[in-house]
Amino acid sequence: MGVDGCTRCIKYTLFVFNFIFWLVGGGILGLALFMRHDHQVKSLLDITLDGRQPPSTFYNSIHILIAVGAVMMVVGFLGCYGAIQESQCLLGTFFTCLVILFACEVAAGIYGYMHRETISKDMITFYDFMYDEAMKVGVTQNGDNKPAMQGLKIFHETLKCCGKGLGTSLLSKVVGIAGGTDVCSNEYIGVSCHTSINELFSTKIYIVGIVALVIAVIMIFEMIFSMVLCCGIRNSPVY
Repeated sequence: MGVDGCTRCIKYTLFVFNFIFWLVGGGILGLALFMRHDHQVKSLLDITLDGRQPPSTFYNSIHILIAVGAVMMVVGFLGCYGAIQESQCLLGTFFTCLVILFACEVAAGIYGYMHRETISKDMITFYDFMYDEAMKVGVTQNGDNKPAMQGLKIFHETLKCCGKGLGTSLLSKVVGIAGGTDVCSNEYIGVSCHTSINELFSTKIYIVGIVALVIAVIMIFEMIFSMVLCCGIRNSPVY
């Protein structure tokens, strides 16, 4: 095409970066869908007790990631095509989309950092509510409220924990058996569900943070290369 020398090198470098960007977008989309249907998370967030449900904050974040992954794939394709065709219009559009995406990512990153403990805290609050209800059921042996015991059992089996600590673990075991539902496995007695919840969601957030950092670095390089290539095309004698 019209560009040569260093600009030609930048053209193909930008194409490679955009192809990586497109692959990363697909990876984010796949990762978000995987976490959306992850067995542990799905088991916990699908529990309902007396019309009360677990916090939807985590799912909201995952849905945003799904949208971001899809947009990244579209923008990555746009950048690849614009670089190969040496189109100033497509490259300009690509640069604008990158700036918007980068701004959104920075804003989402700041918001996520400020509220990084909210998901775990909300889930712990819901667990405590279910634990208290289940203990009431076990003490009164009210068969009409069995969902509380079943929900607590799902929590314990999914997270491989029992109660809020050693004392509540033993209480859960005794009350569960008395209520007709063994909600705790012997091997998990003494393992705090508060700790397990924090570990589960902290791990997910940590993965998302690493992915976001990698994307931000790629975006910065792509914005630089796209502007250099656009200027090179404009100054090329062919155009």
